This record gives sequence, structure tokens and C-alpha cells, in this order.
Amino acid sequence: MQSVLTDSLEKVLGETAPRPAELIGGAHASGFLGEVLSVQVALRLDEGSPGATRVHLGGPLAELARMHAVRRVPVSAPAPENADEHYLSTAPGEYPDLLEPLGGDRVHLTPGIWESLWIDVIGAQESDAGDHTLTISLCDETGEQILAEQTAQLRLHPHRLPPLSITNTHWFHADSLSTYYDVEVFSERHWELIEAFLASARAMDVTSVLTPTWTPPLDTAEGHTRPFVQLIGIREHDGTYALDFSRMDRWLGICRTLGFTGIEIAHLFTQWGAQHTPAIQVETADGLEHRFGWHVAATSPDYRRLLETLIPALRAHLDEHWEGEALWHISDEPHQDQLEQYQAAKAQVVDLLEGAQVVDALSSLAFAEQGVVDTPIVASDHVGPFLEAGRQPWVYYCVSQGRDVANRFIAQPSVRNRVLGRQLFAFDAPGFLHWGTTSGGRSSRCGRSTPSRTPAPVDPSSAATPSPSTPGPTAPPGSPSGTASSRRPWRITGL
Repeated sequence: MQSVLTDSLEKVLGETAPRPAELIGGAHASGFLGEVLSVQVALRLDEGSPGATRVHLGGPLAELARMHAVRRVPVSAPAPENADEHYLSTAPGEYPDLLEPLGGDRVHLTPGIWESLWIDVIGAQESDAGDHTLTISLCDETGEQILAEQTAQLRLHPHRLPPLSITNTHWFHADSLSTYYDVEVFSERHWELIEAFLASARAMDVTSVLTPTWTPPLDTAEGHTRPFVQLIGIREHDGTYALDFSRMDRWLGICRTLGFTGIEIAHLFTQWGAQHTPAIQVETADGLEHRFGWHVAATSPDYRRLLETLIPALRAHLDEHWEGEALWHISDEPHQDQLEQYQAAKAQVVDLLEGAQVVDALSSLAFAEQGVVDTPIVASDHVGPFLEAGRQPWVYYCVSQGRDVANRFIAQPSVRNRVLGRQLFAFDAPGFLHWGTTSGGRSSRCGRSTPSRTPAPVDPSSAATPSPSTPGPTAPPGSPSGTASSRRPWRITGL
């Protein structure tokens, strides 16, 4: 057996030996109390060797460690078409991503290729602080013969970081969980999944999540509809709307318990132009009606009539039942040629949102300087002009930011994931938004037909294996034991 101690930024691709970890200031990994320290041990079993191996940890922090096997997943499109030269590869293949928790000390490896073990250590007590040695011993199946051994030097500083001072908000798609796990929307099992995935996001220092007050009109091809996930019940009787916030309160209670400090209200108008209304169901005497959606214009007087009840009531309810931040949206990613339509849609609600925090993804400085969007959230590859103009914008990235900037494509070196935290700190960004938490939806911007099941992340509560075609990030390293995770770091504070 060959073995190499490497750090958490290395991707062990299988064919070649990884870069060995270096001591930095006398430690292979260092951090503060309550932070996750991670190292990897890369292993290559000789051809013909039994795949079963036992792993033993030694040292004062061994009891605080959690081990995972880093599993490769098949990927057909690991990089965008216009990828820069710094991707590890652009070819389809198997890439290391899934962190499979070890239920004990046994792990099964494939002889003849490099694989790795991921080891997390979380020291939370003041007595855990200091310099420590963690010994990783690889033994045969009997546990009697040591095949390889590595020693990691860890340092825990005797301080705790303050809570994250910026808003780190992620788009959470509850409909994807219902679709993938084939459970009824807002059934008890769906609520269990929602809570498990929200807990995973919170463990990664996500502080705010998109909340389906009504079904978010995002990443949905025109004429298509995502499964309805509407927290606010709306009933009309004799021309008057009445609202039911019971499901909304359950969502807020989960967010409060998990430690979220903010929520995003679903967008009030459709994406890429604000031309239509979101899909909203209204309960009537004749049953549940799909009253608003692609078939209703953004400037519809009927929609305004609903909003005159909905927005003031929701704001008042949040004032009474939610202690945190509430972010409101008009429409996502309006372009310069859509200025007039965006303004028309905003005019529908501007008086109803007076004093609220309104944010929208917008990457044109010329557009932003007209003051149409109260708080622009700027794509990471368009931030430069905003900084040069003396602004300190919110930042986001999605699949379009694939060249020369931070992102989390599976074929990027991990430093491209991790450097985001440093950049946000250096330029004093007030917030970061990411679009992709539990993002697998039935409809797409490409207008595909609706499949019966859509790939989604691993269920944090069951460690079930995800669809091979979408090795998406799920629970983070350091999540509760038994969770299956992605090795791509999401944690902004983990620099």
C-alpha cells in the first residue's frame, strides 16, 4: 500500500499520486474552536490486494474526529464549454466528490488507483486548544498488520470566531426534494427532508435561505411550472382574500431553531424580464385554482389586488413572528433591454415594499446607476466596474461564472471554491448569494419536458447515494454523523 498525507484542497483523481501536505507554521491544518479542520490520506492498494482496510486514529483529538471515504462519481459535463486553462480536467469521467461516512473502522478501497480518506476534527472546548498530533494507521482486515501510517499536525487556536457578519444566502428548492424522493409536498416526510437539508446548509454557515412563500419563479422555462410549494395559503371568498400562515410559521420555526438569521421571500415576478406573475394557487369555493403564472401579465390589476392583501399581511406577520432579516425580490437577472418592463413590474409593488430590503441579481453598472434596483447583487465576473465606481456590492455566482473566477464546478481545483471567502472579506462585500442548493427541478430554462424524477442531492438523514449524473453538494464535512456529503467546500469562513 502507498499512502500520502494531503490537505483538504487536494483532489485525488485516481491516476497519479497527490501533492503531499505541507507544514504551514508547524501545522498541516489549523483553525479556531468550533471550526472544522480537515485533512486527507490518499491511498493506493496494490493490484490484487484485498479491498477491505481498517483505519485507526490515535492522539488526543482522535475522539473528536470523523472519517469519510471520498468516492468518485461519474460526471458527463465537469466544466463549462468555455473553461479556462486552470481546470483539472474538462473531460467526462469519474471525479472525487461524495463523502461517504465510515460507520466504523472499515473501508473498502479499489486496488490499483489512488483514493482518499477525509478526516474532520472539531474541537469545541477550551481544553482542546493547542498543538496536537493525529496518527492515521491503515491496517489489514484483521487490524493486526499496519500497512501504512501518516501523522497530521493540527493546531487549534484558543479563540472562537464571531458569527459570520455578512449575509450568506442560498436558494433552497423544496420542490426538488419532493420530486426526487417522491413524497407529497408538505407531507411529514417532506418536512423531515426540508429540515435535514436546512440543517446541512446551516452547518455550512449559510445564514439565509430562499423561502417558498409562493412557488419561486426561478429556472423555469416559459410555459412550464415547477411543482407547487406554496407556504402561504390563499383563499378567496366574495372577492376578498384571506391568508393562512400556518405552514409559513412551521418553516420559520425550523429556521429559527437551526440558527438562520434571514430568509429570502420568493420573487414577485418571473425571471429574465419580469413579464409575468409567479405560479400562485388560490383556494376558491370550486377548489384549488392556479390563478397566477405565465398566463397572467406582471402588470395585471388582478395581481395587484392580491398583492394589496398579501404583501402588507406578510410583512406584518414577519414583524411579529420573525426576528431576522427578510430579503425581498422583484425579478431575477433583468437585463438592460428589459429596463422598462422591470420598472413597470416594480411599480406594481413599490408602495407596498416601502422600507423593505429589496435585492435582485443585476450585473450592469449602467442599469444599477439608474437606481432601479435598490440593492444589486452582482455576478462575480462583473464586480470590477462596481468596485471601480466605489461601490461595495453583494456578489453571486451561478453556472455562467466559469472562467477566471471562483466557483464550485467539480473539475475546478478546490482553491477556486475556497478563495471566495478571502475575496468577500478583502472587498468588504455585505452579502453572497448562491442559486444552487437542492436545485434539481422538473422544468428548466431549456424548456425540457417534465421527467418523472429529477436528480437531487443526497438525503442528509439517510446517507443515500445520489444520482450519478448530479454529484451535487449536500451536507458539509462536519455535519452530523451518518450524513453523505460533498467534498467541495461551501464554508465561507474556512480559509
